[in-house]
Amino acid sequence: MAPSALPPPQNPSWHLDVPHGRILVFAPHPDDEIAGPGGCLALHRRANDMVRVIVVSSGTAGDPEARFDAATYAELRRTESRAGLRELGVDDAVYWGLPDNCVLSEQDLELGRQLAANAIAEFRPDVIYLPWEREGHPDHHALYLIVLAAMQRVQFAGEALGYEVWNAMVPDVVVDITSTADAKRRAIRAHASQTVYTDFEHTILGLNAYRSMVHARGKGYCEAFRRVPGIRTP
Repeated sequence: MAPSALPPPQNPSWHLDVPHGRILVFAPHPDDEIAGPGGCLALHRRANDMVRVIVVSSGTAGDPEARFDAATYAELRRTESRAGLRELGVDDAVYWGLPDNCVLSEQDLELGRQLAANAIAEFRPDVIYLPWEREGHPDHHALYLIVLAAMQRVQFAGEALGYEVWNAMVPDVVVDITSTADAKRRAIRAHASQTVYTDFEHTILGLNAYRSMVHARGKGYCEAFRRVPGIRTP
């Protein structure tokens, strides 16, 4: 007997603007805040939304060939992150400096949940950006689980949007970022310690161009998101 066919997914809703308010972003590594929702962050800042970015790890695992000085590499990653965010108009960034690319114990996860819950309670965001639930990189997936638990712990009642970096999603929402794509491109270029290994300008902007296909007939750039299950969203 042939298996029953699954219905095709619905087309994502298309937005020409972002949801406004106080914006909190959780990024696993320095540069994910740009690669994922960077275009939307620039739109938020153009509207004078308050934006705070929390970069969870130091990013010290991002130099597998030891091309840079290990003693100053973590600070280099932070400097690049700040420079990239300035291209988007963001000047509020917090760096937790936790280890990356390692196996997390339950104690590690609970520390992350506590830090994330405190950050949400302190900043009182209306919108939270976090990695989407099926990101393949283990640091990204762990951060999704951490932030999801933290949102539940503090009974967050705003909008939570998962962004894509390593794994493309079937999105619920796409946002047109054509007007901020050049700023996102410059922000990616600020991360020279990473683009020396991978052409993120080509891959990430290529993904954003692809996301314009359904609604904009392949013109311009869009960022895609999935609404986080279990969290109230419009």
